[in-house]
Amino acid sequence: MTAPLTAEDRAILELEGPTVVGHTCKVIRLGPGAPTAAALHAAVDRRLAVAPRLTWRLSGPPTEPEWSVDPAFDVRDHISETRSPAELDSVALRAEVARLFEQHLDRRRPLWRMDLLGPLVGGGTALVWRLHHALADGTTAMRLARSVLWDIGPAQPAARTSPPVTHAADDVRRRHHLAGLIEREFLPSLRRSPFDLPIGPDRQIAFAQTSLSRLRTAARSLAGATVNDAVLAVLAGALRTWMLHRHGPIHRVRVKVPVSLRNESAPAGNHDSFFCVGLPLDVPEPVARLRAVRRETALRKSSHDAEEMAELLDKLGRASPRLRRWCSELQAAPRAFALNVSNVPGPRQDVSVLGAEVEAIHSIAEVGERHALRVAVVSVADRLCFGLCGDRGVIADLDVLAAAINDEAVALVAAAGGTGTGATRQGRAGGGR
Repeated sequence: MTAPLTAEDRAILELEGPTVVGHTCKVIRLGPGAPTAAALHAAVDRRLAVAPRLTWRLSGPPTEPEWSVDPAFDVRDHISETRSPAELDSVALRAEVARLFEQHLDRRRPLWRMDLLGPLVGGGTALVWRLHHALADGTTAMRLARSVLWDIGPAQPAARTSPPVTHAADDVRRRHHLAGLIEREFLPSLRRSPFDLPIGPDRQIAFAQTSLSRLRTAARSLAGATVNDAVLAVLAGALRTWMLHRHGPIHRVRVKVPVSLRNESAPAGNHDSFFCVGLPLDVPEPVARLRAVRRETALRKSSHDAEEMAELLDKLGRASPRLRRWCSELQAAPRAFALNVSNVPGPRQDVSVLGAEVEAIHSIAEVGERHALRVAVVSVADRLCFGLCGDRGVIADLDVLAAAINDEAVALVAAAGGTGTGATRQGRAGGGR
């Protein structure tokens, strides 16, 4: 069995280099009774039949790479355990996660690895799962976790959906919105991003965590907004605090919001797009920030910016690959956006791994050249977990930003008449402090 890589997959592979890795990382905090590496070997091995992607490795020539089944695959090569002589507190855990995250995955084998770290202060273990972004995007990673990790059992095949049908009215609408799309997504910011600096190979990691239901309720009641809107508004307030901490200028910052366009009938591989939103850091009041974010995201969604962008780039790629590369480079420039902020739904209910409760799932995504900060969000039951990754040479105080995320979530819930106490739960996985 072989499968070609999509254009997006190949682009992700090409981003890797001495200072950039191509994988994402799920930091899964397990409560007492966490499994040993041997038990995890056996459990994952039993369920690989419903997750064959985890046995794929890169093959073929560099110019036309493809996925093929690794004939020498052994799950024991991908799961290991590191027992620390002393319990790991939140600072030590984040340092260990950063150390592992910085290491490139071995391209001679399937591009994933699980490391069990512990014991942790307060009990439990951290399962650090590195998974190459070319092999799986955030949504696919959550499906793979359900297939091989969660005790709820493998996912059943989802109903196949048909690609959207294009009508003549859609063509008229697309032509009408093209000028606005170019203005919103291609015109660069006039201000330099605070993360627009050369990066090195060293990373700093931080975590934050809040109540999903309380934030959702607050967003809806205050502005008719979504959880995604609330995440961006909370981040805007946190970045404002971080800039004040660094005595930097306060102004709007453009963020890139990835949008997955995959469906179950599509071939394997990444297929995504994005839209950009200006975060109003210059607005001091939390509710006003939420409403400003809501206005911007509503415009992007009603104009179908993510879908329009994907179609535009596809047409450019077919007409002129060189023009598409130029547009892609323009979109990746530091003036096009300051940082990438992703938000992926995780398990809707509490889950466990071989009987050990999953207390938190923090997703860590790689930074990019002249984009020295990355924020990834994933949910599990009623917990909304933020994972922050920053270049250590550019951002030495990532803990300040993580703590501010917690504070901003509390403030937004309180503004909606909720109780600030308990609105944010850092948990034993460690907040930013």
